[in-house]
Amino acid sequence: MSAVLDQSTEHQTRARVSLTAALASGPSHAYLFRGPQGAGKRAAARAFAAEILATGAADPDDARRRALLDPSPHPDLVWLVPRGAQHLVEEVRERVIRAAAYRPFEGERRVFVVEAAEALRDESQNALLKTLEEPPAYVHLILLTSEPDALLETIASRCQPVDFAPLSAEVLEAELGGESATAEEIAAAAHLAAGDLERARLLLGARGREVREDAEGCVAAALSGEVAAAPWQRLLDRAKTAGEDAEAATREVLEEEAKSGLKRTARDIADESKRAGRRRRTEILDLGLELCAAWFRDLAAIAAGAEDVVFNRDRLDLLCSQAADLGPGRARAAAEAVQETRRGLDLNVSEELALEALFFKLERELS
Repeated sequence: MSAVLDQSTEHQTRARVSLTAALASGPSHAYLFRGPQGAGKRAAARAFAAEILATGAADPDDARRRALLDPSPHPDLVWLVPRGAQHLVEEVRERVIRAAAYRPFEGERRVFVVEAAEALRDESQNALLKTLEEPPAYVHLILLTSEPDALLETIASRCQPVDFAPLSAEVLEAELGGESATAEEIAAAAHLAAGDLERARLLLGARGREVREDAEGCVAAALSGEVAAAPWQRLLDRAKTAGEDAEAATREVLEEEAKSGLKRTARDIADESKRAGRRRRTEILDLGLELCAAWFRDLAAIAAGAEDVVFNRDRLDLLCSQAADLGPGRARAAAEAVQETRRGLDLNVSEELALEALFFKLERELS
């Protein structure tokens, strides 16, 4: 078994067993790595691809080394990442479907990795179907997804599934040990991240800390009867700024690619940049609401005498103060109200109105 593959799947026993067995018996033509964000799918895919490309190479160690680099200079490793909210259809056709017809530049195999496969449009998935059904013998495809239900059944059924479980809070704490934060802050981020290492790191960064403060401000306003000050506006502004930053960064990348010769129209660049901005804006807003729900969940735990299961461990004194006159039933109901708003945000014409309605409702029921 590859030491790199062993390391990349250290906390994913089922995935490690599946991939090790695949290398021993000969890898299949297509795999679907499915599991939550931050569970290690990307690192495992790179290690697995490196082992596939090393097999039959003139210099296996060198082939493995180049495949493990990110970005990789290995000519037989194609790694596709969505530049915006979705993969471009033409990019999927050009870099995967058409490229799969060419024999390996070196060695015996080619590997195509599609990151965030849930971002493939139906048109892209349908176009990819033939490659999955009748791939050349030397082609191996690896699709990564945190939302397997977003894939067409015809796509998923033609791939060998490899499951990744959410990382435990204990594992996340160990991984976050080098971060510039207190032990209590690391423990809180690990518990609030729901098994997602990338989210845990975000929570310990400047933007994540700000979103936590915004969420706590919203909850405090609902508890104290000060919702008229519109505390949710800070959260909306934070999400808007994050979206604008993502849009600008995506536009810069796409424009550089266009200059280097990759076919991109001005319309494509504008559309993809806007989609990336909307996606990031939605992610930050959703995170803020999830943190609100987690705070109410912690209030319910403290009101029920279960301080040991609190997520926001670096805010225990404040939570205890707020929970003093709050029963666990009302706190749990508040958490569910927040989650209901989260689930319905994509159906609301106005996010601001949805948040306004939520926090005035919470104020009436809690203050």
